[in-house]
Amino acid sequence: MTSPVASAGMLIRRSNDEVFEAFIDPAITCRFWFSRGSGRLAPGAEVRWDWDMYGVGTDVKVKAIEPGRRILIDWDNRSNPTEVEWRFEPRGEHTFVTVENRGFHGTADEQVATALDSTGGFALVLAGAKIWLEHGLDPRFVPDRHPDHHVPGWKDPA
Repeated sequence: MTSPVASAGMLIRRSNDEVFEAFIDPAITCRFWFSRGSGRLAPGAEVRWDWDMYGVGTDVKVKAIEPGRRILIDWDNRSNPTEVEWRFEPRGEHTFVTVENRGFHGTADEQVATALDSTGGFALVLAGAKIWLEHGLDPRFVPDRHPDHHVPGWKDPA
């Protein structure tokens, strides 16, 4: 059996530069994905992404940046890293974004379960990015995906 790959894609009706920047700059990314990030993505950078509503975070190592075209990172860099790659394809005035997550750990069944969960998660991230970039609305997909797992005392800023 080959290792599973999580994959999601979405057309975002914004310029390629604007969409690419939304995934590089944590001040924008936190509007539709994580709660906070420690810094911009840049080649060789190590950053921290946190989801305060769940009390979790991950360390990210940036492996490659091709401006306007590609971002490649190691996700969960400190424990069981997997590779995540975003590709940005201009489509006229719009951008088609694909994301792949690969290199899952564990048994074959555990890898498949993690890949399925990752596919769903990245599909929501791309949908959230689309809604934020096209309409300026936070659809609350990430905090609402697992509302029973919020950290006690966490206050929704919405």
